[in-house]
Amino acid sequence: MPQPDTDLSKQFLTFVQQRAIAMRSADEPPASLDEWKTQRATLRQQLIRSWGGFPKERCPLEPRILGELKRDGYRLEKVVLQTRPGVLMTANAYVPDGEGRQSAVLCVHGHWSGAKQDPVVQARCIGLAKLGFFVLSVDAFGAGERGLGMALGEYHGEMVAATLWPTGLALAGLQVYENMRAVDYLQSRPEVDPDRIGITGTSGGGNQTMYAGAIDERIKCVVPACSVGTYQSYLGVACCMCEVTPAALSYTEESGVLALVAPRGLMLINATRDSFQFSVGEAKKSLAAATQVFRLYGKAEDARHAVFESNHDYNQPMREAMYGWMTLHLNGEGDGSPIPEPEHQTEDRETIRCFPGESRPDDFITIPRFAATVGREILKHRPAPDHAEQWHADAMLMRESLPQVLGGRTARLDLDVRAGEDGEFTFSPELGISAIAQRLSATADRRGTALVLDLAEGRKAGESELATELRKSGWDVVVADLRATGAIAVPGDLIRRAPDHNSAEWSMWIGRPLLGQWVWDAMRTLDAIATSNDRLRGEVSIVGVGPASLIALSAAALDSRFTSVVTVNGLASFVSDVPYENQWLGTIVPGFLRDIGDVPQIASLVSPRPLIIAGGVTGGGQSLSKDALESSYAWTTAAYRLDKPPAEPRILADGSANAICNAL
Repeated sequence: MPQPDTDLSKQFLTFVQQRAIAMRSADEPPASLDEWKTQRATLRQQLIRSWGGFPKERCPLEPRILGELKRDGYRLEKVVLQTRPGVLMTANAYVPDGEGRQSAVLCVHGHWSGAKQDPVVQARCIGLAKLGFFVLSVDAFGAGERGLGMALGEYHGEMVAATLWPTGLALAGLQVYENMRAVDYLQSRPEVDPDRIGITGTSGGGNQTMYAGAIDERIKCVVPACSVGTYQSYLGVACCMCEVTPAALSYTEESGVLALVAPRGLMLINATRDSFQFSVGEAKKSLAAATQVFRLYGKAEDARHAVFESNHDYNQPMREAMYGWMTLHLNGEGDGSPIPEPEHQTEDRETIRCFPGESRPDDFITIPRFAATVGREILKHRPAPDHAEQWHADAMLMRESLPQVLGGRTARLDLDVRAGEDGEFTFSPELGISAIAQRLSATADRRGTALVLDLAEGRKAGESELATELRKSGWDVVVADLRATGAIAVPGDLIRRAPDHNSAEWSMWIGRPLLGQWVWDAMRTLDAIATSNDRLRGEVSIVGVGPASLIALSAAALDSRFTSVVTVNGLASFVSDVPYENQWLGTIVPGFLRDIGDVPQIASLVSPRPLIIAGGVTGGGQSLSKDALESSYAWTTAAYRLDKPPAEPRILADGSANAICNAL
């Protein structure tokens, strides 16, 4: 049974790792091909569901060739494709000289700064073209020429990709679908044999390779490089959002995804000096399990592992191994042994761009712009309630869906409350986790208890002006270090804009969004307080500061013991056409907007209890005026007016301590 790690800095990681081990401990290889085919159909559905699904209909590609370079043995075309309505993918086609239909390879890049333009990526494209393969090299959504700005070198992870999550979409799934559209394009080219298509990429591109190869059966040869390990090996390291498949560990391991490639050709390329999650040892585990499925098809020899003494790379020996494997499985030639790479010369990065310099259209669809469009379309179907019956039906559905969106319900077990000095106490909200809280007594006639949550400050929020004023107003103030925060924070958790990047991603792998875990911690904090001298007498308010506003609203939606709610400069909407700023990744939950609604919808579930909205911000971190806040929370106000007794949320222009205490 999991127990809290005594080293608080390692506790959360240990908790997640133990959950992952338990989830996959009963895995067994399929006993027959029929059993595998049943598992296979289910696994495909689960993966696509985790990614948020694919469009029911494929829009026209509307390909355009924007330029061409003639080179020795091939020509390079600058191509743009429409993958979804209005969404353009920039690509380079390397078309070999010669007549007739040729085998084709889709080349997807990893996190090299130049994306498809990077010399590391160009090298394999040119090598394949000189060996007679038609090659399509594409920029992933948010990378290369498809970043927020026009310069190369942007990173499409953390709070850029996070804008997708509330809609239910994941960047990994968008990449799979876009690579499927790239295959559509390859099959439309008269130079390409539509039945002989392969895919390869390294690092993040290797992940794209694995997933696209698993899902799209038109791809006959799959070669991921320096990318395959195990899902569990991601727990403890940082990875890009494009590599995260939400809740994947709740139903499979990486070996299951590799097995979906069977019986087509699969070669894993790994380097001996790579990171743990891409290490040779971890890859061997996954390949060994996947090979058992290849064996059911009588194709065990079509799953091969190529290991190189190297750092994280796609170097010449790796490329030559890939050339041989593609030649065997697409052309039916050779035995899969490495093929020497032809001499080649890569191009200057700007030379092969579709939109060199600053020539890209200003209305080009970026990841946040796309996410905002999807989000606004979702909200079109959630009009503000205009009669009580509609509102009560909406509220019931939201409350029923909320626990599932937040990662499921957790059993109420023994809290193991341990009192310390100066009102401090520790407790265990669930097995394997500790939380630390502190109760600061009111300095005036006691009115009730205010649980003040501030993810950045934790228990230090007890020293804030807000806590001081609340105590003067008769509130016992309770502040807490929730899991993975404060004294229990994960070392090295900050990645760019996301203070909790790694802990949030690890939580997503096991299907337990951090928001749901924090909500549970808040509710269990009340349980812990109640065990000590009945200190929950009187009113119980929950105050969420900044990103913790979402914890406060969600906790109150699920727990009627909270008699009032205050949000202080909280996020007013998940819909943002720019990356999130000054938010925590753990509060951004996949499918929240799709399955529950926006922030005003979750706020409406506080009704008819008092709700104070003290200031607010956009996704981009801009403060909202009172008029803008009133407009943003019009849905909430409409719901409050329909409840019994009718009421309205209090909307304050700012989050000053005096204004909040007066409103309470």
